[in-house]
This record gives sequence, structure tokens and C-alpha cells, in this order.
Amino acid sequence: MHRVQRSFLRLLATFNVRSIGRSMIFGVIVGVVAGLGAVLFYLLCQLGLHFFLDSLAGYRPPEPFGEPPLFGHTDVPFRRYLLLVIPALGGLIAGVIVYVFAPEAEGHGTDAAIDAFHHKQGRIRGRVPIVKAIASAITLGSGGSGGREGPIAQIGAGFGSFLADKLNLSGRDRRILLAAGLGAGIGSIFRAPLAGALFAAEILYHEPEFETEVIIPAIVTTIVAYSTFGLIIGFDPLFKQSSFAFEHPLELGPYTVLAVVVALMSALYVRSFYGTKQAFERLKVPNHLKPAIGGLLTGCIGFFLPETLAFGYGVIQGALDNEIAIGMLFMIAVGKILTTSLSIGSGGSGGVFGPSMVIGGALGGVVGKIFYQWTPGIVTQPGAFVIVGMAGFFAAASNAPISTIIMVSEMTGNYQLLVPAMWVCAIAFIIGHRWSIFRNQVPSRADSPAHYGDFAKDLLEDIYVKDVFAPDDKYRSIPENLTLKEFIPIMTETDQQVFPVVDAQGELTGMFSITDVREILVDRQLDNLLIMSELANEDIPVVTPNEDLASVLSRFIENEVNTLPVVDPDNPRRLLGMLRRNDVTRSYYKKLQTMKHMSSG
Repeated sequence: MHRVQRSFLRLLATFNVRSIGRSMIFGVIVGVVAGLGAVLFYLLCQLGLHFFLDSLAGYRPPEPFGEPPLFGHTDVPFRRYLLLVIPALGGLIAGVIVYVFAPEAEGHGTDAAIDAFHHKQGRIRGRVPIVKAIASAITLGSGGSGGREGPIAQIGAGFGSFLADKLNLSGRDRRILLAAGLGAGIGSIFRAPLAGALFAAEILYHEPEFETEVIIPAIVTTIVAYSTFGLIIGFDPLFKQSSFAFEHPLELGPYTVLAVVVALMSALYVRSFYGTKQAFERLKVPNHLKPAIGGLLTGCIGFFLPETLAFGYGVIQGALDNEIAIGMLFMIAVGKILTTSLSIGSGGSGGVFGPSMVIGGALGGVVGKIFYQWTPGIVTQPGAFVIVGMAGFFAAASNAPISTIIMVSEMTGNYQLLVPAMWVCAIAFIIGHRWSIFRNQVPSRADSPAHYGDFAKDLLEDIYVKDVFAPDDKYRSIPENLTLKEFIPIMTETDQQVFPVVDAQGELTGMFSITDVREILVDRQLDNLLIMSELANEDIPVVTPNEDLASVLSRFIENEVNTLPVVDPDNPRRLLGMLRRNDVTRSYYKKLQTMKHMSSG
């Protein structure tokens, strides 16, 4: 079996890294695994709900249209008091699993994948997705408030990273497969393939910017993952809704109010989540007990508002069907903020996108119903505000408005609300731009450690050797007939590390370093016999004033040197001076500071 696996991996490695064929094969493999991982995780979550909430407490959360229960309901009567302790039990089990086997699996997994992309060269430990899936299924199945996207994002991203490591791919290719796997997992489990691909490219940055290299591979992986998941679970949209549509321009007024409401509430969501997280980090108890405490507090809220437990997607379906009153929708929105903060912020395992949909949908239902009562001639379909509210809330909370608009449209099967969704997401994004539920986002590509080399290359291509090199720079050249004995006093008087050797006409014939001299100083009999031309290396790389610093930096790296001779382009033996690697670095930082000053001004 291992021999077959090694042969298969060697076969894959023979493809050109930039070839379309290889990218397609990798995308298909990651997509299949992400899709199967989504199926497995979906089954684990359903099993958890059936065992913890249904069989023990007799509580059966309402389901959305696209997710009927996989296991038949039991006859256990509803025992509300058990909701006080079941989330704590699930938190305890999940906490032990996480902190014993993979502590980095705590919290919401999407942020961990973002961090791996920017700061860990796309590496995720192989055990993390497995631990994340099991712990999240227990956390969410026992009533903890969270979403499925975080765990499935880590499953897809983790396999992308694993495959890249097995094939010895570059850091760039590993990051691309990680992000593509992230998008595949989300696109499959929410049945939103296009949004999943765009989400993978957009969620990495705080500013409105896409990781363009990720989009095409992510499209391949999400299509395959979506097809795999749908083949087993089904292709129905997650939510069923009436034929909502944008019918009158005056509706933009109420939608503007909705945008302000969801933006401000998203700020409360982010502050509540990270405030709770910090409080639990300061709590002086063992880490594996913290999710149990968070679960206990979650259960206290769930005792009064069971709708705030577990996924809560049935709340959205009820709001779309106009079955939930205004007051209850508002309490669910606030309660869901608290239960998610306690369940995940305490160290439990789950995602934050799913709760965002419930909170945003509930707030949309509140605003829609209010305006339906006040202005029934303008707002005729309050359920439409539920869909737009979902998009607007997460756009503000995540700084990912484009993919969010499309994701909500795909999840509901409704593309008639793109205009109000775009309007609300744009306003909510502008208001909520200062905060984000994903703390590991970086402002832009220029700020990502993953792109420092690319960005430096772009900057250095616009700077030339003649811009940083002065021909009258102080350096010492050595005549080629100088003896070692005559050179030693020169060596002790200067801190120069590299010396060009010139002939009687002053033309360059070679170069040596202080290290070369020190290696032969043990034999002092050579002092009068050895001349410096014999010590010099004649095959030396040179640069000319008209070369850009990007190519010069490559030459420094390839030859493992810190100093290069600058020569006349018309006469490569005519020495003009020496260029140091520090000169290139200094020019880069000077140019970077100038650009930052111009952009901030």
C-alpha cells in the first residue's frame, strides 16, 4: 500500500508546477477530500444533536428546509432543565480532546487557517483537522453555539497543506492549496460553490482585496467538493424562501436602516466575542475546563432561549416564513451573540460564520417586520430583509462583502435581492471596517509575510544600481602583484571584508575576501611568496549601473555574497566601485516608507 502511495506521489510530482494539468489534479484531490470531510463532519454534527439534545434532553432544534434530520426523532419528552448541563458536558469533553491532542484547534478554525496562510507558510499540523472535527461536533451537537464553517475550513485547508508537504511543493503552492481547501470546505457544506471560492480569496485580508492566485484553484476545489457533498447529502439550498424580490427604489431607505443596525450589532458581536475570550484567558483554571464553564453559561441562556443553542439555522427558516415575532427575533439575536461568545470564546471549537447568519437574519427580520407595519406600501416582503440582513451582518463582521453577498444568494437560491444586498453590505462594510471577527487578517497583500518577497521584488524593479551607487564610494582595491606580507597591514587598518584585485591599468582581474586570507595565515612562510592575484577568484559576478535592484538582489542570493563589483557596461573590467547588499536593503525600506507616507497623506 505504501509503495503504491509513494508511486502515486512521485507521478504527481513529475508535473510542471505551473501547468494547468497539475493544478487541476491537485484541485480535484483536495476537493474530493474536502467534500468527503464535509459529509463526515455533517454526519458527526447530526449524530451529536441526536444523542445530546434529542435523546437526553428531548429538545429538537427547528431545522432549515435543506437539512432534514438524518436520524428519526426520539419520544423523549422535553426536559428543559437538562439544557443547563448538557452544553457544559459537551464543553468538557471537547476541551479535554482539544487541549490534550491539538491546543491550536480551539476557537474558530477559519482564523487559524488565515494565520497559517500568512505566518506559517501554509502549514497546518496533520492532526488538527481531525481533532477540530471531533471536538466541534461534540461542542455543537451538545448545544454549544457555533457554525460548521470553521471546522470544515480547517479540514479542507489542512488536507491542502498535507498534500503540499507530501509532494514537497513550494511555500507558495502550499498556501494556495491551503486557501483552496478552505474555500472547498465552506462552499460544499453551505452548498455555495462560487461564494466558497471567492471567500477563500477575500477572507485573508482586512482591506477589500483578493488573493488573486487562489481564485482559479479554489474554483476547481469548490466545484469538486460541492459535487461530492451534494451527491451524498443533496443539492437543495440550505433555506427555502418565497420569491422575494427588490420591487421599489424607496425600499433602499429601510435597507439603509438595516445596514446601520447590522453594522452596529456586528461591533457588539466582535467586542463580546473577544472580550469573553480575554476573560477566559485570564481565568485561573485549567484550559480544558474553560469550555465546560462556557458551556454551563451557554446552557443558562439556552434554558430561557433554546433557539440560541446549537446551529440555530431553523430560526432563519422561521423568520423567512414569517413565523417568529419581532420581540423574539431580537432576543434571539442578542442571545446568539452571548452564547456564541461563551461557547467559542471560552475555548470551545466551532465557527463564527453560522451564528453570524442567524444574528443577521434575526435582525433583518426585526427591521423588515417593523417597516412592514409602518410602511406596508413600500416594504411588502419582510422576509427579504432576513436574507439581506444575513449578508450585511457578516460583511461588517468579517470584512468580506463580495463573497458574503453571493454566499447568501446561493444558500437561499435567491438572486433577486442582489441590489439591496449589495447596498446593505457596502454600507455595513464602510461602517464596520474598523473591526473584524477574524483577528489574523492582515490589511493587504503588502502587509502579509507570505508576500514580502513578491512585494520587495515589485519595489526593487523600479530602482536601479545607479540610483543607490556612488562611483566615489570609499573602497580599497588591491594591486595584483601585492604580496601577502604587504597586505596584512592593510587588512588590520580597515573593516573592509571584500577586496577587488586590479592590474597595472586599474582593471578588475579578481576578488578575494578576508576569510580567504585568514585561512592561509597559519603558514607565515607564504608571506613573501604569495601574491594577492594568486588568492583572488577570477570568476566573479558583477553588476552594472543600469541593472534594477531586483535582479541584483537575486545575484547576491544566488552567489551567497554580500558585496558585488560595479563595472562599466561598455568595459566589464573597468571597476567603478562596490555595491553592498545593505545598500539594496536600505533602498527598499526607504522606498517603502515613502510609499506609506504618500498613502497616509
